[in-house]
Amino acid sequence: MSTMPRVSTSQGAFSHWANRHRRWLFAAPAMGFIVALIAFPVAWTAWLSLTDASGSVRAPSEFVGLANYAQVLTDTRRFWPAVGRTAAFTGVVLTFEMLFGLIIALLLWKPFRGERLVRVAILLPLVATPVAVGMMWRLIFDPAIGPVNQALVAVGLPAQPWLAGEATALPTVMFMDIWQWTPMVALILLAGLTALPEEPIEAARVDGAAWWQQFAHVIFPMLRPTFIVALLLRGIDALKTFDILLAAKGKGGGSFNEVETLNLYAYGLSFDYNEYAASSTVLVLFFAIIVVSIFLLTRKREEAGR
Repeated sequence: MSTMPRVSTSQGAFSHWANRHRRWLFAAPAMGFIVALIAFPVAWTAWLSLTDASGSVRAPSEFVGLANYAQVLTDTRRFWPAVGRTAAFTGVVLTFEMLFGLIIALLLWKPFRGERLVRVAILLPLVATPVAVGMMWRLIFDPAIGPVNQALVAVGLPAQPWLAGEATALPTVMFMDIWQWTPMVALILLAGLTALPEEPIEAARVDGAAWWQQFAHVIFPMLRPTFIVALLLRGIDALKTFDILLAAKGKGGGSFNEVETLNLYAYGLSFDYNEYAASSTVLVLFFAIIVVSIFLLTRKREEAGR
């Protein structure tokens, strides 16, 4: 007479627990990955901001509490100007990229002859990396051999220190960012326009609404959730812009103060002055700014979707 193997009480309890929590068990590897690559660096940076960590290996780091935050927040020479440049850079590039991206998406919405070629040409800036784009525009705006200054001199205008001048450096890197990332916004908005239902638009057209009335009262209200998504994605990316600024300035391109955003400020504190505690403090404050911005933009998206 054969007997079935008996399952111990502990095995049965574990099996019952695993069945109840299997969704968390499946998600555990991904959660561990996130903790290892995101949570730990953030926590370590926050800890460094509470110490006097520096590049010196002779003196161990000591806990100083909020002293670094008091020092950084009262720095009116570099920190607050960097905050202003970060806000100005993000606000300007986001405004023009959303505006131009919407215009391009509307132009590409309806079929026309050669539309595939035009779409490929518009998306070409996205192929290059930001570092390559920054170096390319640095050569184009070079004060001595750049074609922009050569064209100005040819028509009798003075050459400009585009990336080295205090008044021209930030607008120049804004232009470079707008040139590269407007196609991404256009691509997102074009996908949203393609998914819109035709019935409300056709009904407005039959009722005699002009094209701007159709856009303002029918098309854009339906497109608003997609517009907010593009605004959210591009806004976060613009806030943390670093590589194109670093590549555009390069070595000997003037001081970084003309385009010094919070990212470049923290980079300089770490790699130029070995002030790791101050750099970590700036990054923690910057991280808080990004989290608040994400919260505000997400809330706008939820309000737009209602």
